[in-house]
This record gives sequence, structure tokens and C-alpha cells, in this order.
Amino acid sequence: MDLLIIGSGGREHALGWKIKQSPKIDKLFFAPGNAGTGQLGINLPLGVTDFEAIKQAVILNGIDMVLVGPEVPLVEGLADFFLYDSELKNIPVIGPTTKGAMLEGSKDFAKAFMTKYGIPTARYKTFTAGETDKAKTFMQNLKPPYVLKADGLAAGKGVLIIDNFDDALAQLDEMLNGKFGKASSKVVIEEFLSGIELSVFVITDGNDYKILPEAKDYKRIGEGDTGLNTGGMGAISPVPFADDVFMQKVEEKIIKPTIKGLQKEGIVYKGFIFFGLINCGGKPYVIEYNVRMGDPETEAVVLRIKSDLTDLLEGVAQNNLGEKVVEIDENAAATVMMVSGGYPGKYEKGLIVKGIDSVTGSIVFHAGTALNKDKVVTSGGRVLSISSVGRTFAEALKVSYSNAEKIRFGKSYFRKDIGFDL
Repeated sequence: MDLLIIGSGGREHALGWKIKQSPKIDKLFFAPGNAGTGQLGINLPLGVTDFEAIKQAVILNGIDMVLVGPEVPLVEGLADFFLYDSELKNIPVIGPTTKGAMLEGSKDFAKAFMTKYGIPTARYKTFTAGETDKAKTFMQNLKPPYVLKADGLAAGKGVLIIDNFDDALAQLDEMLNGKFGKASSKVVIEEFLSGIELSVFVITDGNDYKILPEAKDYKRIGEGDTGLNTGGMGAISPVPFADDVFMQKVEEKIIKPTIKGLQKEGIVYKGFIFFGLINCGGKPYVIEYNVRMGDPETEAVVLRIKSDLTDLLEGVAQNNLGEKVVEIDENAAATVMMVSGGYPGKYEKGLIVKGIDSVTGSIVFHAGTALNKDKVVTSGGRVLSISSVGRTFAEALKVSYSNAEKIRFGKSYFRKDIGFDL
């Protein structure tokens, strides 16, 4: 089978690395990919939302299956584009149609879905321009801090957590007046839940599902979870408190009602569901849905999947996922993200990356890299994900940290306290 992975980050490199191990795979393609994915297969210089160009590449290269990494092409309808195109309709896309992608594409839709199907989540209301007085009344019934979320996709920047009531009102006004463009034309305000977050992943063919290894990622740029939010600075798997008892609650109260809810809504969902959860005193609540695998969680999770991932993808495409078996490695995995100096603010691109060849005992997944005359250079803020396995996540982190010290590009930086809160 020839398979195309849409995307260019560490998630796509990690998925490709795992998929490439399958005897079912002949050729692997990436669109657009990065310097790392180019070592696994063929990079195609295509935009992730250029559906016509993707169509031509699929036909030209005889591609048999498409796996979508990031959320934007799913929310914009890539799976639908394939379904309703006479030349593409028989080529399976791993990723939901636009209706299913609304779980991530609209916070208001997701919260209404959870409420309708009794899925535990924070109390909320949604407001539009001109409803500031209603929002103020609702917020007066909440305890600070106040959580404000842009309804649509805002590149990970659309969630604000604010301690002061007046500041929260001012930010609400800015959001409704275009702070995040169309994404914040509606704003979800919800109560703040206190606890430890984790990410739970399933793969589903719309009827059956398989639970993949859970993970915990670290979003803030600074150690001790301080500073600005990022796309993710590292992750560990498994999560110590996610024992059998906790995960049974997740499955019964969250995963099963979500799958049944999608079925009742008539939404055909084929792909990954990422449950962003929080553990509040032993009870799991949903913070958000994502309709794809996480990044950087994937860079840790794939190291613990012993099964043939391509076989699972085939199960999704052929509606027989229930017949498949997922084997999980009992060892722990950890990934440490190396970023460019200045990220998530301004940072340089085109910096030469040195030292990757000296890494031993870890896998280096490329996130924001490109090739310039056979040299690996930086092309984004999050550059490399150093992933390792150990008996414990602390042991795995030790290996990742020792290897991160060997790599250099400009004023590179990585957090040295991943897993500190566990």
C-alpha cells in the first residue's frame, strides 16, 4: 500500500516512522513534510488545504490511503472532498468529515454535544457580540479564574484564563470584536476546573474503537508551567494516575457516550479522537475534543504502540477495527521539544541544526525543519522532538535530556522539568 500523510510536524514524522515499520507499506508520501519525513519517504510540496493539488498528487502517485495529521484540513472539509469526488471516493481518508471535525472546529458545538449526551464537562455558556451584559451576569455566578474560549480554531491561542473579573470582561470585548478574527465571533465562557490534565486517544471506525496509550503534555514555555502557551514543550506516557479504575471511568463516562452520540447525530467518524481531560479528585472531565492525534504527545505515544499501526488504519477504512488488537508496551516513553530562541514570540528561521548524528538511545522526530543544500535548518519555532523509552518516564526523560544537550541551533531551548508535577 502507498500512503500519504498530510502535515509537516513532529506528529506527522512520528506517525510516518511507526507506519513505515509495517510490511503492508510500499511507499510513504508526506505533504508537505519536513527534513525528517524526507528520510522516510517522498515529500510533496503541497499546502495542507490545497485540495485540488492533493487530488492530483494522489492520482499521479497511485496513493491508496490518506492520513490527515493536523486539524485545519479536516475542519475545512478534506475528507468530504474525497467522499464527493468521483475519482477519489474509493480512497479512504483517516480523519472525520466536516461534521465530525466540528468537535474541534467549534467549542460551542463540542460543549452542546457533551451536554446533550451527558458527558462530564465544565459549566458554560456561549455569547456573541452585543451580549456582553448577559456574559457579565453569567460570570458573576462563577468563581475566578474565568475561562474564555474562542469558538473557532485560533492556532492554539484562543483560550484565555483570567483571574480578574474586569480584565476578563475587557478581554471578552476584545475577542468578540475580532481579537482572533472569525474564530472569536462567538466566545464560550466556562467555569474553571482545578486538577491535573491528560490526553486520551482513541482510533475509531465509527462503530468500534480502540484506546491508545494516554499521555500528558506541557504547554507553557517556562519551567514550572510558567510563561506563554506554546504548541507543546514535551510529553510523557503513561500518566501515573491514569490507572485501571480511572481509565474505566474515562471509557464509560466519556469515550462510549461520545461514540454513541456521534452515531445518534448521524455523523460518520473515521479517525482519531483526542480527549483533552482533567482529573478532578479522581473524576475525569472533558476540557476539549481534538479530531486528530496530539503534538507532541504522538512523539511519545507511538513508542508504546506495539501493534502494526497500518493494520489499525486499514481496520478503520474497512470497518472491521473491532477485529483488530492493540498491544501496548508497558515501558514508559517521554519526548522533549527543542525550540528556537524567542519562541513562542519572534524567532529566527534558517538556522543550521548540528548534532543530530551524535544522538544515541533516542529517536529524533523533526517538527520545524527543512533542507537547505543537504543541511538541516530550522523552519519553525518548535524544531525537534527528542523521544526515548525507559522503565519509568523519569528514566526515559534522562535519555532524552542527555541527547538534547548534544544538539545545537542558534539559541535553542528546552524545558528541563517535563513530568515535574507527577
